[in-house]
Amino acid sequence: MQARLDESSEQDLAVLRNEGHSDSAAIRLALRESANRRRRRSALRLEAELAAADPDDVAEMRRVRAEMDAIAAAFTDIG
Repeated sequence: MQARLDESSEQDLAVLRNEGHSDSAAIRLALRESANRRRRRSALRLEAELAAADPDDVAEMRRVRAEMDAIAAAFTDIG
């Protein structure tokens, strides 16, 4: 596998090299970390979509938002 790295990518690779990783190990590590981040974001997105589609969750979010608005209004009235 070959890749053309821009300056920013070269700097990122240098960070991993400085940790003692070979180029191959650094690239494998970066790919694994990136894929894991994307999986976590996808899981969080799905969880948020499910909550937004659940009528009970939506009602609870609205109740909490109304309470927070009331608290904020009370502090605004004090100032």
